[in-house]
Amino acid sequence: MPTLVNTVAATVSENDHPYMNGAWTPNYDEYDANDMEVIGEIPTDIDGIYVRNTENPVHDAIGKYHPFDGDGMLHMMRISNGKAEYKNRFVRTRAFEAEAEAGEALWIGCMGKPDRSKRPGWGAHSYLKDSSSTDVLVHAGKILSTFWQCGEGYRLDPQSLDTLGIEGWTPIDGISAHPKVDLNTGELMFFNYSTHFPYMHYGVVGADNKLKHYIPVELPGPRLPHDMAFTKNFSILNDFPQFWLKEAIKQKLYIPVYDDSMPARFAVLPRYGNPEDIKWFEAENTYVLHFLNAFEDGDEVVMDGYFQENPRPDPLMSMPEKYQLLGSNVDLHSLQTYLHRWRFNMKTGETIEERLYDDEIVEFGTFNQNMMGEKYRYVYSVLGEKGWFLFTGLVKHDLETGETKRYDFGEQRYGSEAPFIPRKGAVDEDDGYIISFITDMKLDRSECVILDAKDIEKGPVCQIILPHRICSGTHAVWAEAGELEGAA
Repeated sequence: MPTLVNTVAATVSENDHPYMNGAWTPNYDEYDANDMEVIGEIPTDIDGIYVRNTENPVHDAIGKYHPFDGDGMLHMMRISNGKAEYKNRFVRTRAFEAEAEAGEALWIGCMGKPDRSKRPGWGAHSYLKDSSSTDVLVHAGKILSTFWQCGEGYRLDPQSLDTLGIEGWTPIDGISAHPKVDLNTGELMFFNYSTHFPYMHYGVVGADNKLKHYIPVELPGPRLPHDMAFTKNFSILNDFPQFWLKEAIKQKLYIPVYDDSMPARFAVLPRYGNPEDIKWFEAENTYVLHFLNAFEDGDEVVMDGYFQENPRPDPLMSMPEKYQLLGSNVDLHSLQTYLHRWRFNMKTGETIEERLYDDEIVEFGTFNQNMMGEKYRYVYSVLGEKGWFLFTGLVKHDLETGETKRYDFGEQRYGSEAPFIPRKGAVDEDDGYIISFITDMKLDRSECVILDAKDIEKGPVCQIILPHRICSGTHAVWAEAGELEGAA
């Protein structure tokens, strides 16, 4: 039987906000469960944890609520010897604890005016709270939860999901939403950005969880980068033409604008390089939320990611009128995201680009993490529901043959970023499984589904029914048992 460990006291009023209802209904109950209903059989040849982050607003927003404002909650499925254990816990950030004590929201959201915040913020914004509700990864034996606009980074115990506190090496400008871990070396690469010169920094943290390298990366002005990539020898940062207006910042207004006349720029530097080692490459105008993988091919550094054809979408008419602006900037169909490849020639300085797949709009891709930084073959991308920030299925891309396979989650079933799990003793890159949490609105439940990565079209090899229906979410990670501190 599942055990209800705790219910967080919430002060959220009933409302019609599209990202606080339906599949986005917040969770406030924290569970432990180890005897759940299973449809099919849990594979016995995997051992590790699947963790997903979600946004769950505990208090009524001071201003307009954006789904990225919600408090972070991690959902974890531990799988070993064909058995599964589930836990979910809020990430107990400084802001979470402060608002719990006050009994109300103390920070304005990303769509509000800074002067309405009751407390100073952290990271890239001086007024936003660090809700640690975006990405999640495992480094140096612990879970690391991050925030999309450069938060402090919170470490959690991979056994209990207890929040252990702020990451000790976090610089004053915070850490970006998407640090990257090299499984071969145990090193973590990260960047941050801010409204003051030099506007970006880049760093490397060792396998011992100590900051080894931290340098400035000078940009022309404030930017809004979100992700990065790395190869065996290089890290790749970006300077996209999306930024806060300098003039508006002086008035404490953070207004993102997009300049479609400017090229995209990419900085390629050695992993432990200095500012003078950075090589800048210009590319076609775009914005990219998420990159996949990068590798070296002769004189070229090759990087894959999700190119946006329309980084500045118009408001969506499918949303209620007062929420239209909110909807357009999180809908994949409005952004028109496609799988794309950039090649940076380190000798000539030339950039060559190509579209890898343009039959369907896809994003939030994963691949076999053992191939990170190396040439790889298979990508698993999510499909989005038109008009919503909801994921309706998966597409497997074969980058060598161009073949694709598709799995639709089903009517009113919404999943998340779906990591690849290598099978024990695997000999092929795709010899393993794909895992995701699914929220089923028709059955009013959530489940953890596991697919055979070689044939996702067959559907789940098992469905593990969770003790409650969970809020829709985005980023997730799979970590092998051997990567976890204190693992049996």
